[in-house]
Amino acid sequence: MRISIIILLFLSIGMRLKAQSDTTQRKMSIHFQQTAVYQYHAAFDASYSGDNSLQNKEEGAMSLTSTLFLDIPLWKGASFTFNPELSGGKGLSQAKGLGGFTNGETFRIGNPEPVVYVARLLLEQNFELAHHRNLKLVIGKYGLSDYFDLNAYSHDPRAHFMNWSLMNQGSWDYAANTRGYTSGLYVAYTTPEMEARGSFSAVPTSANGPDLDYQYDKANGINVEITKPFQLTAAWSGFFRVLAYRNQAAMGNYDLANKRVGIPDITSTRSSFRTKFGYGLNTEISYSDVLGLFARYGWSDGKNETWAFTEIDESISLGIHFWGKSWHRKQDFAGIAWVANGLSSSHQKYQQLGGNGFMIGDGNLNYGHESILEAFYSFQVPHSPFTLSPDFQWVINPGYNIDRGPLTVWGLRVHTEL
Repeated sequence: MRISIIILLFLSIGMRLKAQSDTTQRKMSIHFQQTAVYQYHAAFDASYSGDNSLQNKEEGAMSLTSTLFLDIPLWKGASFTFNPELSGGKGLSQAKGLGGFTNGETFRIGNPEPVVYVARLLLEQNFELAHHRNLKLVIGKYGLSDYFDLNAYSHDPRAHFMNWSLMNQGSWDYAANTRGYTSGLYVAYTTPEMEARGSFSAVPTSANGPDLDYQYDKANGINVEITKPFQLTAAWSGFFRVLAYRNQAAMGNYDLANKRVGIPDITSTRSSFRTKFGYGLNTEISYSDVLGLFARYGWSDGKNETWAFTEIDESISLGIHFWGKSWHRKQDFAGIAWVANGLSSSHQKYQQLGGNGFMIGDGNLNYGHESILEAFYSFQVPHSPFTLSPDFQWVINPGYNIDRGPLTVWGLRVHTEL
């Protein structure tokens, strides 16, 4: 609500300044996307299961999202974005049991009924500066992944890899509610040589909760990132990004929970002003319009509980992207990637003692890195706006547990944009 009021104030000021607008006729734009994902896994071996385990019996699940993007030009350099979204369906096992969950288009929400909500509501102001420099300011409701940890080949589950730990750095516990959105301020300064980004935004009131905490003095998320383009040869070019973040909220502490008698409960140790921090390295390299390579590494301190994204404290990924022009299908593309996720020692012990997080909890833990191999092919249906993407994921040690799995997840994604 506070963010909405601020946006309205900006809009009222901007309308007064409209006389200063440039003479370029900018038009309102409307875009629409819809994505449906079906995933299935057969029964797999599991020595035991807990409240938050991935079910080891045969299971299928389907999710659907529909998004409308409305962009309205205002005064010079400014635009207003309104983005309602509908989502429904569910993930396998209610999106529990994995650090790197298999469907980036679903959320940890038990109710499969379609729900309409406002995903983004923001005001953007761009200042064109001398020497091809630009300053961008954004205020409102948005997703931090709209601006940070970008990667041309591993970022959008509606088009590329669907696993949570491939669409973003798995250890980046970015500030967001259950559906992945936050409210706050974003700033970016761009030059031909580099780009610097920063944000100050709201975190949820509880771990992975639906509501945001607007007591910014007590709870907040800070993100900063530097992006550097580079050119290896005439044909090979890319980007290198360094991201750092710090969250502050009333988090629980793993070490304190582990000292309690009986099964530990992280929620019983929550206290104000606890923090979590981490960093990430992210690179992509392109060879003309034929081949793309990418790699990420992320780490977080893992002392206090996971608060927003997923239960991963360390992650490394590598992948290859292939453009279809190599086999005379210019609009098709494919990718294959591997990612390994890990937990901090405190987080491991908490799970071993039977503790539950909001994503994982098998009642016990024989620890091993959670390794995931994903491959997909995106096929453009001729003479239509639809793409079909068969998807394959092989998961070793689901939920970091050697005593469970491996499992194979098959999927099909149907996507359209208008």
